[in-house]
Amino acid sequence: MFLKPMNRLLLILGVLVLTTSCSEYQKVLKGEDVGKKYATAEQLYNEAETGEGNSKRKYRKALRLFEQIVPEYRGRPQAQKLMFLYANTYYQLGDYFLSGYQFERFAESYPESERLEEAAYKGAKSYYFLSPRYSLDQTETQQALDKMQAFLNRFPQTEHLQEANEIVTELRVKLERKDYEIAKQYHHTEDYNAAMTSFNNFLLDHPGSPFREQAYYYRFDSAYIYAVNSYLHVMGERLATAKSYYRDYVRYFPEGQFIDQANQALAEIEEWENRLSQREELADTQN
Repeated sequence: MFLKPMNRLLLILGVLVLTTSCSEYQKVLKGEDVGKKYATAEQLYNEAETGEGNSKRKYRKALRLFEQIVPEYRGRPQAQKLMFLYANTYYQLGDYFLSGYQFERFAESYPESERLEEAAYKGAKSYYFLSPRYSLDQTETQQALDKMQAFLNRFPQTEHLQEANEIVTELRVKLERKDYEIAKQYHHTEDYNAAMTSFNNFLLDHPGSPFREQAYYYRFDSAYIYAVNSYLHVMGERLATAKSYYRDYVRYFPEGQFIDQANQALAEIEEWENRLSQREELADTQN
C-alpha cells in the first residue's frame, strides 16, 4: 500500500518530532540541570493529567525525572508541590504500595497543605487497592480499613464521604467473610466443636454482618451433628446446647432460608431426647 505524498510528508514529520522529543528528554534525563528536570517532569505530568497523548507513558517519563530530583529539593519551597506530584504519579501508574507510602510522607511533612485532604484520601485509597481477595491473608485489608477510618475521622465533612464509607463497608464485609469462611471450613471438615467456637466468636465480633443468618444456622447445625454423634453419657448436654442454638436461629430468622432444615434437625434432636429419657426411666426402674 502506497501513501499519498502529503500523508508521507506528515508521517515523516511525525517521526522527526517524536525522535526530537525523545532525544531532548534523554538529554534532560542524563543531564545535570535539576531545574530543567523539574520543568520537564512537571510538563510531562500536566500533559498526562489532561490526557494529552499516551498518559501512562508520560507519567512514567515524569516519574524517572521525579525520582532523580526529589532528594535535591528537600527543604526548598518547591518541595511541597514536587512531593505531591511524585506521590500522585505513583498513584496514577497503579503502584499503590509506593503511592500510599509517599502520600503518607506528604501528609506528615505538610499538615497545613491545601492538598492535605486529597493526599490523605489517595493514601488511604492506595491501601484499599492493595487489599487482596477474601480467601488470602487479610493483614492488608485490615490496614486499609484502619487507614480509611482514620481518614474519615480526620475529615468527617470530606467531599469523598460517600465513596469512603462504601470502601469501609466493602473492607469490613471482606474481613467478615474471611472469618465466616474459616468457621464454615471447620463445619465442612467435620470439626464441629471448633466450628461452634468459631461461629460464636464470629457472632460476637460481627453482630451486623450480612453473614449473620448463615453463622447462626451453621452454629446450630454443627451443634446438632456434634450432639447426635456423641457418646450417650454426654449426649443430653450437647442436645440441650443444640436446642438453644436452634432457638437463637428461629428468634432472629423465623422465616430464614434454612428454617426447614433447622426444623427437621430439631425433630431428630427431640427424638433423641425422648430416647434418652426412656433409657433413664428404664434404668431407674431396674435400680
